[in-house]
Amino acid sequence: MAAYGLYTHIASNKFRSMLLLAGLFALVYVMVYAGALVAEVITYGGAPAEWYLAAAARDLITALPWATGGTVLWIVIAYFFHQSIVDAVTGGEDVTRRQQPRLYNLLENLCISRGIAMPKLKIIESDALNAFATGLNQRQYAVTVTTGLLNALNDQEIEAVLGHELTHIRNGDVQMMVIAVIIAGVVGFFSELFFRSFTNFGYYGGYGGGSWSSSSSSSSSDGNRRSSGGGAVIVIIVAAVLIGLAWLLSQLVRLALSRSREFLADAGSVELTKNPDAMISALRKIENRGELLGATSAVMELCVDNPREGFSDLFATHPSVESRVRALVQYASGHDPGPLVLPSDTMDGPYGPSQPTADEIPPPKGPWSDDADSAGRSAGPAGPSKGPWGNAAGPWGPR
Repeated sequence: MAAYGLYTHIASNKFRSMLLLAGLFALVYVMVYAGALVAEVITYGGAPAEWYLAAAARDLITALPWATGGTVLWIVIAYFFHQSIVDAVTGGEDVTRRQQPRLYNLLENLCISRGIAMPKLKIIESDALNAFATGLNQRQYAVTVTTGLLNALNDQEIEAVLGHELTHIRNGDVQMMVIAVIIAGVVGFFSELFFRSFTNFGYYGGYGGGSWSSSSSSSSSDGNRRSSGGGAVIVIIVAAVLIGLAWLLSQLVRLALSRSREFLADAGSVELTKNPDAMISALRKIENRGELLGATSAVMELCVDNPREGFSDLFATHPSVESRVRALVQYASGHDPGPLVLPSDTMDGPYGPSQPTADEIPPPKGPWSDDADSAGRSAGPAGPSKGPWGNAAGPWGPR
């Protein structure tokens, strides 16, 4: 689907997102098939690989309604309770205009100017600089902002961040990301469950105590039994590969859903605020300062910026701030101030060492301190002086 301009890019992304989400349902069925292979090997030992593959296919057909129903049930639960789950993880709380008049007015003005329904507003008590949107329908939409973001950004920059999140809501990104995270969570859960089963496979007695055919088992030669055992090993390897592939693809789908959407949300923010420089400076301030302690990778996927690195979050990263700023400079004629140093960078916490507290600062040495030299001189804050009655500057000034 060719895309020309902002709105066709949005339509193209929605179309691709639907295809990817349909692919995630297919991944659930792949997981069920892999689980059926494992179950058949455990239950019936000694069969050839072809028999296991055919038996697992029959099991998949039988389990198809249950797998579909279980996935739909998971989505229904998330539909009604996903916001409560996110709030429990992040500590988000609803706020009113009375509690946060500055933030509330900025969001309300943006919504009124473009005829957008006002989402709920939530605050997280955190030094991190981040924000995200959640919700699956008009009644559920919410924008969550950290107190660190409020303290570090000016009104124009906060307005740009709010415009970014409103664009995610307008474009349908929030629904797609929540659903993708839900289904990817299902795949990840069953992947871990099956791999744990492989780890404890010996506990179940090798390839199972059952027999795929009593008559064939009684007449088989030792060589045939060895061949049948080899078939079970092959099937276990196939199941492991399918499970690993399903998990990997589910993570790649999450990545595909988030990558281009951040660029579109940045562009949508500029369209709402008419201020590309505010979006650029907001990104520069947020850069590498958005880590929400205790938040899962799925929650960080929803944020303006995801600073996490490492294998566990390899597939959960956003486009780099550098590339997003470059796009705004190139296509929105913005100006890049470069990486910014905030006052919090010199304070204790997640961004650097703190200044000493009042209790930690030693008192200045006065004219009668123990360190005064034999001539009555002492080193005070203003430099060396003679005694209190000397003709140099003392505590009461020069004579």
